[in-house]
Amino acid sequence: MTQTDNVVGDRVLVAVQAINISRLSTHPVPTVPGTLIVVAGAGPKDSNGAGKSSFIAAITALLGDEQWRFASGAKAVSELLFNAELAAHGDQQWASADHGYIIGVFDVPSTGLPMTVWLRVNREAPYLEIRWTDGVRLAAGASEAERVTRSDEVWAQLPRGAGRRDIVARDLTRVLYGDRVRCVSFLSTSVRSKVATNLLSQPLNEISPERIFEAIAALTGLDAELDQEREARRDEHAKRVRAAEAADRLREFEIESERLIAAFDRRDRARVELASALRCWRGRLARRLVDAATRDEALEAELATCQEAAESASEAIAELREEIAALKDDSLDRALASARRELAGIQARAAKLEADRAVAQSTADRLRAQMPALEELRRQADGRDVAAAEREMSEARARVDAALKALGVADREVETAQAALDDAENGPAAAQLAALAARGVAAAGLLDAIDVAEQARDASAAGLVVAGSWPHEHAVIVDGADLAAAAEALADLPGSVLVSSTGVTVVGAFESAVTGREARVKAAEQRLNRARDAQDRAAAAVRRAEAEMAEAAGRAEGARAAVRLDEIRTRLESQRELLAALHAAADELTPALDTSEESVSALDFRARTRDMEIERLEGRRSSFEADRDRAREQAARTATERRALDLDGLGEEWGGAVDEARAWLADEESLTADEWWRGAERHLDAALRGGFGDTAETGDEMPEELAFLVNERRGGRAAEELATFPAVCAALGAYLRGQEEYERHRRQQIETQLSSRRRDLETATRGAEDAAQSTAVHRAALTEAIKARLARVAEEFEKLDVGYGGYGATLDFPVPAAPADPEQRWSWRVVPKWRRGDGQGFVPYNRRANTALMDEKAVKLVCAAAIASSGGGHLTLVLDELGRNLGKEHRREAVALFRRIGEMHGITVIGALQDDMEPYAIDACGQYVKLRRSSDAMPYNEPPVIVGHDRHAERVRMLAEWVARPRAVPAPSPDDAAAAAP
Repeated sequence: MTQTDNVVGDRVLVAVQAINISRLSTHPVPTVPGTLIVVAGAGPKDSNGAGKSSFIAAITALLGDEQWRFASGAKAVSELLFNAELAAHGDQQWASADHGYIIGVFDVPSTGLPMTVWLRVNREAPYLEIRWTDGVRLAAGASEAERVTRSDEVWAQLPRGAGRRDIVARDLTRVLYGDRVRCVSFLSTSVRSKVATNLLSQPLNEISPERIFEAIAALTGLDAELDQEREARRDEHAKRVRAAEAADRLREFEIESERLIAAFDRRDRARVELASALRCWRGRLARRLVDAATRDEALEAELATCQEAAESASEAIAELREEIAALKDDSLDRALASARRELAGIQARAAKLEADRAVAQSTADRLRAQMPALEELRRQADGRDVAAAEREMSEARARVDAALKALGVADREVETAQAALDDAENGPAAAQLAALAARGVAAAGLLDAIDVAEQARDASAAGLVVAGSWPHEHAVIVDGADLAAAAEALADLPGSVLVSSTGVTVVGAFESAVTGREARVKAAEQRLNRARDAQDRAAAAVRRAEAEMAEAAGRAEGARAAVRLDEIRTRLESQRELLAALHAAADELTPALDTSEESVSALDFRARTRDMEIERLEGRRSSFEADRDRAREQAARTATERRALDLDGLGEEWGGAVDEARAWLADEESLTADEWWRGAERHLDAALRGGFGDTAETGDEMPEELAFLVNERRGGRAAEELATFPAVCAALGAYLRGQEEYERHRRQQIETQLSSRRRDLETATRGAEDAAQSTAVHRAALTEAIKARLARVAEEFEKLDVGYGGYGATLDFPVPAAPADPEQRWSWRVVPKWRRGDGQGFVPYNRRANTALMDEKAVKLVCAAAIASSGGGHLTLVLDELGRNLGKEHRREAVALFRRIGEMHGITVIGALQDDMEPYAIDACGQYVKLRRSSDAMPYNEPPVIVGHDRHAERVRMLAEWVARPRAVPAPSPDDAAAAAP
């Protein structure tokens, strides 16, 4: 299938179906073209939340409203898809839709050739895909889920609009409507992030003239032409920028070329400087060779003198060494070392004895400190040993356990006696008496009302007790007349017994029976008193047993303390004996220690005297050694200096003999080696600067080898500078020789490129001038088109105002200058004016006036813009929050005006309403649509309510089976699908 234009043609929209669009119901919604269609809502709280804005936004996308920016892909349309996060707990129950459909049925009533257009809305690019087919082809099904599933099946069966691919957003208006304006709209920011000014959303006199023009431009389709004008200014600006850039590039190239030529000339001078540097370097080599030869002759005589002085000092040193060796006999040192070892052993034994004595004394003191406390505890034993005391403590513990058990039995008896007393005082039939009292029936307990004689008590008890139960415990006495009411009141208390003059009525069974309330209470009190006496005796027995237990524990602790005290006395006696032995050993060691110290002192004195004599002789020897060393060092320095002269190396560097160097210097200036060196440095620096310019200091543009050598040379040491000079000159010479051919070639290239860039500048300048002329022509044509379009709006504004109760109106729109900024939109100013009476002049809209007049003129201006943009074809005007700013007394008139203008000029006006506007719009509109959703928890809206009249009966019948009773439609065969393709 080949792509075509204007496939919808003159057909008009007659039905809309939304699939996965916001939370809209998937039911098809028929529309009556050429009239006013109002869209109301019933959300969970008010009209908000029913999806009115989403519904009319879907219609504008279907009809190709350019405010969706189809040329840019219409990404904003994807925001209409169902989003589960917006529903209450929706993200936990449903998933957000990744695609949906906006389906429209178009028809021409006179020919009866319906067409169905499907817009697939995707979450990801492409955001819009378009397919169509002849006839009515909607998604049918018995439920929302079936219609959603069916929509994907139908979409897969529809033919593609462009061969193997689908039509996308940028081609929508051209393919479907032939680039004709089929829809203009004012939508809220809840469905489109950028919207045109809504002339009906606020008082007209509060809207600036610029915003009025923007609104009229949106309604009349001038937006696209203004965007084209801005694109033309952008193109002109871009070409001017390119021309300026070409000029800048030429200027920069000329500057760069001049810099390169200057660099080439500088390198030529560098080559001359390098040759001068090499000549100075050769003069330095010659001067150094001649000076070194003269110095070598003087050093040779000095070396002989130093060698004679060194030999005399060596002989004196040998004599002193023999005398010192005789004094350094080691017998005295061995005797002193032996004496010191003996003294150290005696001192170690004395220290060991003192440490042992301190430990024994500390242990004895600690044992004596424990004895008073143990003496006090021993008195508690009362003469008993440990076994007897522990046996008595075990017996006391057993008596405590028995007393505690007896106390527990007494406590349970007290609790049982107290419960029996409470039961005797309250009566067993308390629940029955309370229930009868609540019903107003007088009654008394049977057991409370009778007493059993003492002599008959045993017999009666034997007769009443049956297997531990008392069948008369819950019996009550009532009057015979109240028997029925009493039985009804005790129906919820099984086990109750009613006794009356008419007989006994048993409702259930009993557990026990006791007669005589006072006797029972008295017996229970006596039982409780006996139980409490027994409880007191048991508690006293527990206290006595616990006291005996404490005394037995104290005697056991005293018996154990007596055993511990005997052990400590034994250990204390052994420590006293140890201390006595240690004192005796220390006294025996003292004489030996004194003798050893005296011997060490005498030997040490003799050793110090000998060392002093050796030190004196060593001093003399050191003096002679210093003289010898100085002589040798001087001889070594002299020899080193001769070697440092390196006559052979200097001769090799010069490349000849000394006589040849003297001859070469005879023909040059009489300069020293340093002067020759400074000249060589000066010429080399000039050569480096000539070769690399300002970068010679940093070495950024130098070859890697040369940069390394220059950095080494600039390290700050003269030796490094001298050592690297030949290599730097060689590397620099190689670099300059390598650049010669390149520079000759580069000079030719510069001349060629200068000519080429000058031609490019001339071409860019002509292009900028042509673009400026084209933009001026386009702007002039657009100016006339805008003026014609605004004049058409002004004409329709005049007609509507005069035709609907006014005195005439017009628009004032001076032509503004184009903005200098190419990104800025060309903003016009439109000033509505109207007459306030016959024969009066026009008054600007921003003069003080009543609100009703402002509302009326705003409605007429919107309708005039819509009529002017229709161009004789069918147009749909979509308004969000219709009449929100209108006063209550003018809302009905405004709605009626929209309907009359739509029917007269063939314009379909679709407006969304708020709650307060709905009563005024119901009677005045041509079709009423109400969207409903009663709970936020519902994923989709309920079926909409639609009330309207379409005079084309065949169109109603065509849509009836799809709207009145949605049902599943069998998929067509492949042959049928091929036949249905346009």
